[in-house]
Amino acid sequence: MLTVLNVLQLVLYIALLALAGQGALYVLAGAKRDSNVFYKLLQVLSKPFTVTVRKITPRQVSDAQVPVVTFLLLAVLYAVVTFERADLCVASNLVGQQGCR
Repeated sequence: MLTVLNVLQLVLYIALLALAGQGALYVLAGAKRDSNVFYKLLQVLSKPFTVTVRKITPRQVSDAQVPVVTFLLLAVLYAVVTFERADLCVASNLVGQQGCR
């Protein structure tokens, strides 16, 4: 179970960093961001998550807001997984083991 939580935490972390990078390039590159190679790469990394959030959100949420909603949802999920991982490590007395560091 600890391995599953560690992998899930890593996947969420990568998606969060991709969305944060997109946000930074959105501010720095402005209108030219669509021609930026790194912005496109970050879009590819975060696309599975943004598509999923687009499907579960109502139509009143605009397409421009979906990455922000995705980031917030992933941040909450990351916090939940982190707390569950810590709880598992403490409850199972695994604090000193490699996966719990």
